Amino acid sequence: MNAKRYLTELIAILLIASVTLFYSCSREEYTLEEIEEIKTDEENTLLSKTVSKPGGVPFEVGKVGGEWTSSVTADPKTFNLIVAHTDAESMAIIGSLYAYLADYDPYEREWKPDLASFKIAADEAAGTLDVIFTIRDDAFWTTYGSDEKIKVTSDDVVFWYNEVWGNPETNSSGYNGQFIQMEDGTSAHIDIEKIDDRRFSFHFPRIIANPILTCNMYFGPKHQYAPAYEEGGTDAMMDLFTVDTDVSQLACIGEYYLIEYTPGVRLVYARNPYFYKKDAAGISLPYREKSIAQIVPDQNTEFLLFKNGEKDSYTVRPEDLEDLLSIEEPDYTVYNGGASLRSSFVSFNQNPKALDDKYHQWFSKKEFRQAMSRLLNRERIIKQVYRGLAEPALGFFATANPYYNDSLKNEYTYDPHKAAELMNSIGITPDENGLMTDENGNHIEFDLVLGADSTVGVDIANIISDECAKAGITVNVKPLDFQKVVDMLMSTHDWHSVMISLGTNYWPTQGSNVWPSDGNLHLWHPNQESPATDWEARVDYLYNEGSFTVDRAKAEVIWDEYQGIILEQLPVLYLVHPLSFTAVRDKWGNVYYDTLGGLDTNYLFLKEE
Repeated sequence: MNAKRYLTELIAILLIASVTLFYSCSREEYTLEEIEEIKTDEENTLLSKTVSKPGGVPFEVGKVGGEWTSSVTADPKTFNLIVAHTDAESMAIIGSLYAYLADYDPYEREWKPDLASFKIAADEAAGTLDVIFTIRDDAFWTTYGSDEKIKVTSDDVVFWYNEVWGNPETNSSGYNGQFIQMEDGTSAHIDIEKIDDRRFSFHFPRIIANPILTCNMYFGPKHQYAPAYEEGGTDAMMDLFTVDTDVSQLACIGEYYLIEYTPGVRLVYARNPYFYKKDAAGISLPYREKSIAQIVPDQNTEFLLFKNGEKDSYTVRPEDLEDLLSIEEPDYTVYNGGASLRSSFVSFNQNPKALDDKYHQWFSKKEFRQAMSRLLNRERIIKQVYRGLAEPALGFFATANPYYNDSLKNEYTYDPHKAAELMNSIGITPDENGLMTDENGNHIEFDLVLGADSTVGVDIANIISDECAKAGITVNVKPLDFQKVVDMLMSTHDWHSVMISLGTNYWPTQGSNVWPSDGNLHLWHPNQESPATDWEARVDYLYNEGSFTVDRAKAEVIWDEYQGIILEQLPVLYLVHPLSFTAVRDKWGNVYYDTLGGLDTNYLFLKEE
């Protein structure tokens, strides 16, 4: 990038009140170093107006009451728990009705009981392991407006594990996680057994390092799903609870009932008085009596609602931060949670069954992916999209992962000259017009699909496209409905490249349907009967070995090699870790926020006026 263009972009970033005054002085030109210094000072000024209040500390005892206002940017597509697991928006809307067996404490880095307590019993002689869960005695399925309480039992869990997650026809992301590879290379199933009404056991055919992660699950009520399954099979079970359902009939074991859905307008939740979690004083959580989520078209509308006092919290985008912090005597506080543990990434489709041959020839070469990583201008993304409030994402495991290794980084950072060299090494060279073409004369042009609901994502994609254009590569940015993107990844596989996020790798064995080559969300080439490449075969082996290696020192060697291969082969190109901010109205107490624990809304209570 030439100096004049670079200067223009930086000045555009710095068009804020204090800098405008600075530029109105007699001096008209500044060096890049001076502009960078001004920008850094402005970032520090913004950060000084935020509050750091991390979690992991005891909550104050609150009181029940108050109405919480929030928003979502899409209508649900289903209220069926089985179907919703492939649609993040629908799952977020009904997630508060359900609970997991166990909970992970990111501050203490250990598993703790949630809906059930657990005991791990390993038989060293037999080489097997059992995890025995005991469901709480105060856990009930209830529906809004009814006094009927149905005990949560082992039958609920066993049914869901076997007939839902263990059923290939449901296309469940948990299906692959029910199988583990044995030492002889064969695959064996993790079975579940009912012991009594409250106790059940997962039988592992092999001792593994993190069994709670493998068998931890959420589930629906057997008494609502099993009759449909018995009468009409999988399809009938998955046809339950469409968006036309009376939502008050949805059975709940979580903190909130969903009691009203008005399409395109709002969702209304009511506190579940039978929720099993309680505070230090024995008061049932959550404290908030009611929650109303308005359905809005986009994040810009969410921002305006918060500024107008019509939302109680707001996940702050970088472009909103200065605006929120410039308001005098606000009735809210902006909390700085630190760098996000997760990062969006770009991946290239390597599925030969779903691509024209030219695309497969490009995308399946590691040199191509390495070159594309060399064209990812992360610093430009940080400056322009995140206003400097982000960090490059160069590792693979998250920093909270016990096997995170700071010395293992993606070495293929921004360098257009080295990108060209890598392209040249696989026969991709510029033509007389400067356009990159392969040995068959095909111009390097492909689509980049992403969810249309994220304006930040679209901005990043446009920067990627612009940087590639400078190198003679055409990237067509294709924002789509998020569910369409999911369908492309899970079903049709008709995509070239994608920008998406799959969450945070807290544990090395997380993502059993993503990183092993036979996973149904192994994005670039899912559901492989056998590994298509030598490096994927090695990753499969290391993933498997690491999963069964309890000894920490030995496991570190395995996971270091595992990370190293992925950072060399680059099936995914991570972008940046943005700093995370959330704004909350000051009328609420017990507000703690960081990227480890997020904002725990169960403990929020309405303070005395």
